[in-house]
Formats: sequence, structure tokens, C-alpha cells
Amino acid sequence: MTERVTPPMHALPDGEAEISLVVRLPWEDVARLGQEAGRLAAQMQRPVTLDEAVSHRLRSTRTTASHARPAGEQPAAAPSTAAGVTSLPRISGTA
Repeated sequence: MTERVTPPMHALPDGEAEISLVVRLPWEDVARLGQEAGRLAAQMQRPVTLDEAVSHRLRSTRTTASHARPAGEQPAAAPSTAAGVTSLPRISGTA
């Protein structure tokens, strides 16, 4: 039986959180991360670890889940959604 252990999470001074995970990846994915680290290192003009490359990749491809957004940041409404909401009748506060 495999036990599930919740890895520790650490709050960082810049408002982010850090969690350590062990992930099994095929060598092809490790090679792609190495290429990403190389591109990032060239852009930042300094050496970059695979950890940094993964973090950068995750930040640059954030999902649009509203529960994961920082306070005050609102998701952009799709044109069809915005049109549908504005066409709904208003409900008055009195019954």
C-alpha cells in the first residue's frame, strides 16, 4: 500500500509559495526542460537551473482558474459570455 504524504509548503517573502515534489519524467521531457533552461539563461544572461525553467514554464502557461488568481485580478471575459450576460434582463431589488 502506498502512503500519501503531503509535501511541506513554504511561504516566501515575495508572496509566492514553494512546494517540493518528486516527478518522474521521460528523458525527452528532461531534454525539453534543458532546452528551456538554455533559452532562459540566454535571456537572463546567467545560469538557470531546471527548477527555475520549470517554474518559469508554469508561470508563463497559467491556467484561467479563477480560484488560483491573486486578489483583484479578474479573468478576461470571452466575447460570447460578455454578450450573453449583457443581454439578460435586470432584476430589480423589490419583489
